[in-house]
Amino acid sequence: TGIGRAKDVTFRFGDVPILWLPFARFPLDDRRVSGFLYPEAGYSERRGFDIALPYYLNLAPNYDATLIPRLLTERGLMLGGEFRYLTNSSVGNLNFTYLPSDDKTGNDRGLFHLDNRTSLSPNWGLVADVNNVSDKYYFEDFGRGLNQSAISLLGSRVYLEGRGRWWNASFGGDRYQITDPNIPDSGEPYRRLPRATFEGEHLLFAGFTGGIKSEFVAFSKSDAVEAKRGDFYPYLALPLQAAGWFLRPELGYRYTTYEIDRDNNASPTRGTPIASVDAGLIFERNTSIFGNDFIQTFEPRAYYLRVPYRNQDDLPLFDTYSVPISYGQLFRPNQFVGADRQSDANNLTLALTTRLIEDSSGEDRLSATIGQIRYFDGQRVQLPGVSPTDFDSSAYVGSLDLRLGQRWRLRLDQQYSPNSEQTDLSAVSVQNRFGIDGAVNFSYRYRRDYLEQADISALIPINREWRLVGRHTYSLFDRKPLETFAGIERDSCCTTWRVLARRWIRNTRTNQNEVDNALYFEIEFKGVGSFGQTTEDFLRRAILGYRQ
Repeated sequence: TGIGRAKDVTFRFGDVPILWLPFARFPLDDRRVSGFLYPEAGYSERRGFDIALPYYLNLAPNYDATLIPRLLTERGLMLGGEFRYLTNSSVGNLNFTYLPSDDKTGNDRGLFHLDNRTSLSPNWGLVADVNNVSDKYYFEDFGRGLNQSAISLLGSRVYLEGRGRWWNASFGGDRYQITDPNIPDSGEPYRRLPRATFEGEHLLFAGFTGGIKSEFVAFSKSDAVEAKRGDFYPYLALPLQAAGWFLRPELGYRYTTYEIDRDNNASPTRGTPIASVDAGLIFERNTSIFGNDFIQTFEPRAYYLRVPYRNQDDLPLFDTYSVPISYGQLFRPNQFVGADRQSDANNLTLALTTRLIEDSSGEDRLSATIGQIRYFDGQRVQLPGVSPTDFDSSAYVGSLDLRLGQRWRLRLDQQYSPNSEQTDLSAVSVQNRFGIDGAVNFSYRYRRDYLEQADISALIPINREWRLVGRHTYSLFDRKPLETFAGIERDSCCTTWRVLARRWIRNTRTNQNEVDNALYFEIEFKGVGSFGQTTEDFLRRAILGYRQ
């Protein structure tokens, strides 16, 4: 039958009994069997002792389910579940949790998540990513660590998507739910329902390419002005390229029209031509450094953008925001994301990239880039409350990625503003790999007037079986630690076990940082299953190089 049965079962770690079962039923091959999975256990100050006992239901070869009753001694009994399915045209999963009458709040708490992809034809498909939580505090109270408790907006989207050889299109809608108690209800983004997009680019004649980017969207929101917006950008381009150079001149016209639910100026429009030229050269030479052969590249790039000024003060903001400058932003025709603002421009971007490519492996050992925008006119189009500027140039944007053999890696990102004579952004990360699988990582992150953080993480092998793991993240801006964890693990031929202690800051209803403490224990009997609270995925995200 492919099923094994046992009585009076004891799992031992060495000579120490870890788990006893009066009866066990288990598959002997790849056939799936309904039954209890190994329990999960942990401890957190917010939830108390956290014990879950999953039950797996093998419903059919192409779909199954898992029921997860979970006891939280400080909260109550939570029911959770997962349903997975796979058909000829669809794949997806559904997850939920439900806690009736939370012992601390008295309210029903829960989460719902649906992820689905359905192929309707060779060119069309349905994509759904639907999420909902019962309240703003759900991730604070039930999220495990900073990754979940830092979620401020929980998005959902359902779209019919199409794609062809020269076009792509979509029709559907999306919305966001506030999951940060410090954000007022008025801060909820607009729902975009319905929303339709169409983009296409096709070769015309004599090397010319014609294209269009278009969007229609209806905005709605409680206690706010509602509107419909259409945005159209037809363009004509002449892309030219060869092995050592490329040139792309482009000329287009962006037209945006509104129907706004208001008495005055209910149908404003904006139209503006956009002209750009993107050009670059690629030089190569053979070189030798410390006896190793490399190919060195020298890649200058220039991007000129001309957009005449249009007064847009009468256009409301629905889904538009300013993007902090980055290397990719140097070559975009708009400093804003969203159609409610089109920046004026008479700019020239100059950038330079150089790389060292190792002959023997083909790997980039060094990649360095620097770029800047030169403004010939003032930047008049701004978001409400932001004054026009008349800078001669943007910040210098630079990056460096250096790999010294297989052991050392240095990554540096820097932005320096000559207008304020200050550093706007700085990020430094250093990794050293040692021994068989050891790794130490140090990183520093800074954004002016916003954050300054440093963290160190490590995976330290003691011998072939024993390893220490840990990470400490400290906010220099707030002068307090954000997250600290330390643990030990043993990985042998038959078993793996880990013990982790964590301490991290979470948001609170009183806007004061509050510390949460947790203890995780996991033991895995290889080829059988694991007992405890899964920690491997968490360690993969927290420690660069944990599994390589």
